[in-house]
Amino acid sequence: MEYPGPVAKLVNELNKLPGVGPKTAQRLAFFILNEPPEGAERLARTITEARRSVKYCSVCSSLTDTDPCAICRNPSRDKSIICVVEEPRDVISIERSREFRGVYHVLRGAISPMDGIGPDDLTINRLLARLKDNSVKEVVLATNSTVEGEATAMYIARLVHPMGMKVTRIAHGIPVGGDLEYADEVTLARAFEGRREI
Repeated sequence: MEYPGPVAKLVNELNKLPGVGPKTAQRLAFFILNEPPEGAERLARTITEARRSVKYCSVCSSLTDTDPCAICRNPSRDKSIICVVEEPRDVISIERSREFRGVYHVLRGAISPMDGIGPDDLTINRLLARLKDNSVKEVVLATNSTVEGEATAMYIARLVHPMGMKVTRIAHGIPVGGDLEYADEVTLARAFEGRREI
């Protein structure tokens, strides 16, 4: 038995969301359809409002509803250190740690020739423009520990080194609570590279 047209269309649209498979899309669709009408309308309005009001920061390229974003506007942030990340969600993850007090630059992806994404498809040129005023002392490369993330970090490092500023890479290794026996060789190698004196 097939779903009525509008239900099938809703399931299909929900199935396009990342991490949502067909079964989850069906559950979400039925949850929305079983909500009181005002609940479903509120959800639709919230999605539309977020889509309309959220934009990319003109300075760091992260998502924001004000331009520049709150981090770029914050006078207590150390603007001499820029942390380069792939996606806006990475900014949120780093901010939760409360360890980094600099500012960010969001690439909006990673170099991936297999997916047709090259350096010009990212915000690398905007990053380089930010570095030209000589106020930046360090660029922290915090791209993901994937083939694409590593390639992107190496590409940016090659461009930034000649500009005379310090380029660092976040350490990668064994997560807290992780067992050595389950760590792959690359993770273990990174853990040894990033070791420090205690």
